[in-house]
Amino acid sequence: MKPKQRKAGRTLVKRRVAHDWREFDARTEADILKAARSDPDAQPLSDAQLKRMTRPNPKVVRRALGLSQEEFAERFRIPVGTLRDWEQGRVQPDQAARAYLMVIARNPKAVREALEPAA
Repeated sequence: MKPKQRKAGRTLVKRRVAHDWREFDARTEADILKAARSDPDAQPLSDAQLKRMTRPNPKVVRRALGLSQEEFAERFRIPVGTLRDWEQGRVQPDQAARAYLMVIARNPKAVREALEPAA
């Protein structure tokens, strides 16, 4: 809870506002669910919305191709340390990397051919 602030001369004075939580604590799970569902800004996502929001999981993509981390990193020119960070959740791939992972997942052969040196 953020304290209310008021000016007292040239200094800022913070004071705590006490709240009575008894009404909140008395709510049942059904009351809470009903309140949540009545909020137009908190509606559940449709299946199409959920699918659109799904991010490619680097570990799933790599395993689907049957590659080790080192093989995947080398084949698709991703630093192995970066791949490990993604897979272990220490870092999330940025938008460009997510797009690249999605292309790898959908058409790995085309990506591999595109990365091969021109003959």
